[in-house]
Amino acid sequence: MFPSFMRLSSMAPSSGTLFVVATPIGHREDISARALDTLRTVQLIAAEDTRNSGLLMQHYGIRTPLTALHEHNERSVSATLIQKLQSGLSVALISDAGTPAISDPGALLVEDALAQGIRVVPIPGPSAVTTLLSVSGFSARHFFFYGFLPVKAGARGRELESLKGLQATLVFYEAPHRIRDCLAALAEVLGGERRIVIGRELTKLFETVHRTTLAEALLWIDADPNHQRGEFVLAVEGAQQPADEDPARHDALLLALLEKLSVGDTVRIAMQITGTGRKMLYERALKLTQG
Repeated sequence: MFPSFMRLSSMAPSSGTLFVVATPIGHREDISARALDTLRTVQLIAAEDTRNSGLLMQHYGIRTPLTALHEHNERSVSATLIQKLQSGLSVALISDAGTPAISDPGALLVEDALAQGIRVVPIPGPSAVTTLLSVSGFSARHFFFYGFLPVKAGARGRELESLKGLQATLVFYEAPHRIRDCLAALAEVLGGERRIVIGRELTKLFETVHRTTLAEALLWIDADPNHQRGEFVLAVEGAQQPADEDPARHDALLLALLEKLSVGDTVRIAMQITGTGRKMLYERALKLTQG
């Protein structure tokens, strides 16, 4: 038996609400019952590609009208949809695959709806980012989702330089015609020793999840023309935490502070001065106070 709050969330959506609905990233069965219920009961569905989404609607027998909302018409269509929402209609926003407004059109519509005081409700579901991270084998305690890197080599290199020091797993999207250039840039800027997990055609018939290093990634891509086909999600190992060469290197500072301050205040100030992590400074300060 579901708790009452879960039963309430599955009720027919109220009018005048924008529902942001996640749809499958490949396998059609990966859509939730709540998403299907929402798509059936709203008055209009705003889809990135009505032809592609129309096939999904046909598969599930959903006859709700579709209207196109994509990167080339989002501003004008958003204004029209806001008027419909304000008149009392319910609208569902979907993308070609996955969760809308994440490296896909829709963020402008959501922003405009919120600015007009219109209720916006997420209907969660598939995401290519979390799908790949869940099978990457990397610690996903922290990750940084970038999306698509710039097309031009110079801008792409500058962006990667800004990400180089992050210790979080880096996640990128990439198109098949740019995958080689992307992998080459990752290896050049981040270093060939870093591990990468390449997700291709996730949840689809020819799904591939390949684990390798950045130095070997291009060799794998070039080994088979099929490896360059489909949509890609890339998870790249974060930068390694610098080794602590000498735990005693801040002893002079710690001793000077400990003469006047408590251990807690000493550590807090030492962190601000040195940029060193709290754990190491605290352990060292305790050791110094104990002689």
